[in-house]
Amino acid sequence: MNEPNWVNQTVWTGDNLPIMRGMNSDCVDLICLDPPFNSDANYAAPIGSEAAGAEFKDTWSLTDIDAEWINLIEDREPRLFRVLLAAMTDSDKSYLVYMAVRLLEMRRILKPTGSIYLHCDPTMSHYLKLLMDAIWGRGNFRNEVIWHYGKWTNAAKHFQKNHDILLVYAKNAGEHTFNKLYNDEESYHYEKGWHTNTIEDGISQLIVYDKKKAKEKIESGIYDNIVYREGETKAAMPDVWKISVINPMADERIGYPTQKPLELYKRIIAASSNDGDMVLDPFCGCATTCIAAEKLERQWCGIDISGKAIELTKLRLQKEVGIFSNPIHRTDIPQRTDLGKIPPYNSAENRRFLYGAQSGNCAGCKEHFEARHLEVDHIIARSNGGTDHIENLQLLCASCNRIKGDRGMEYLRSKLQLII
Repeated sequence: MNEPNWVNQTVWTGDNLPIMRGMNSDCVDLICLDPPFNSDANYAAPIGSEAAGAEFKDTWSLTDIDAEWINLIEDREPRLFRVLLAAMTDSDKSYLVYMAVRLLEMRRILKPTGSIYLHCDPTMSHYLKLLMDAIWGRGNFRNEVIWHYGKWTNAAKHFQKNHDILLVYAKNAGEHTFNKLYNDEESYHYEKGWHTNTIEDGISQLIVYDKKKAKEKIESGIYDNIVYREGETKAAMPDVWKISVINPMADERIGYPTQKPLELYKRIIAASSNDGDMVLDPFCGCATTCIAAEKLERQWCGIDISGKAIELTKLRLQKEVGIFSNPIHRTDIPQRTDLGKIPPYNSAENRRFLYGAQSGNCAGCKEHFEARHLEVDHIIARSNGGTDHIENLQLLCASCNRIKGDRGMEYLRSKLQLII
C-alpha cells in the first residue's frame, strides 16, 4: 500500500477524473460519494443562504465522446461494457459512462483494506448496482443500505418515496476494515430480556437475552423455536438506517440543494475506517463527508467541480467543528509518486515494446506503418492526469497524433468516425 501524495484537509476544485488519475494507487482507506443521480433536474442553493451560488445540472445526453468511451471500455473491461450496453436510454448511458470511468479510478486508488459507499436513489440504483458488480466484483458486495427518512407529501398514484440507497463494496472482501456498530433503537429488547418474531412458514420464535426475565415465556410452551442470546447486550446495526433529513431550522443546514445529514456520514465513517485513516469524497459538495471525518479524527480530502466547495468547507469547519482551519485548496492535478523510476516516455525501449504490442499498427486509424513513421503518444494526456508509464502510452501515425493533440483517445476515435 502507498501513502497519499497530498496532505490532509485538501480540497480540489475541478473535474474529479483527472485529479483522481494523479492520485497514488492503493492509498485511500474509504471512499464516500454522493454523485448526481440522473434526476433530470437542475439544482441551486437559495439566494440568501450560506451556500448561495452553489448549483449544478443533473441532466445527461449522449455525445460522440461518450460513445467512444464505451468503445475504449470494451477493450479493457468487457463486463462493464455489457452493463453500459444494457442502458435503456441515451441519457442513462451517458450518465453510466460518466460514472464508470470515475469508479475505475476509485478502484485503483482504494487500499486493499478499503471500502466504497455509493449514495444513490431508486432512479439509477438498479443500473449502478450492475455497474458496481462489474467494476468491484459481485463477491465484494457487502450491503445495500437503505437510508429511511420521514417526509410528508401528497402522493396520489404511488407510495411515498422515503428512502435513498447506499451501495457498499469492499475492494477485497474479508480484508476490509469494518467496525461493528449497534442499534440503540433495539436496546429495549435486551432490557426486557426477550422478544418474539415469526420466521418462514409461520414459525413463532422466542429470542431470550435473560433467562430470569423470560422465565414465564420459556415455560409457556407456545413457541416453536427458542433462541438463546444470553450475554449479548446490544443489537447489531441493521441495513435499514432511520435518520431524519435535516430540519429546516437545524444549525448544520446551510442551504446546499442536496445536503445530507452529518449523522448519516458519521455512521459510514465510523463503520468502515479507523482513527487517522484517509477518507475521500470525490463529489464533496457542501463538505458533509469532510466534516464528519474531521469530527471522527480521520484524515480527509474532497473534490468538487464547483469553486463553492472550498468556501463551504472552511465555513463548516469553523461553524460545526469549532476550529479555525484553513484547508488546502488546489486546482492542479497531483503528481503520482508510486510508479518508481520509469524511462522517458519516448525512449527507444518504449518504442520497441509498443511497436511489437501493436503489431506495427497505428492505435488510431489501425493502418500499418514502419516504426520510423509512428510517434509515441499518451493515451490519457498529461494535462488530464496521464502518466509516462508504459500502460498509458501508444504509437500513433503523424496524422492521428495531430488530430488528437493533447486530448484523450476518445476524442481521436470520435473524430476518426466522422472522417470515415
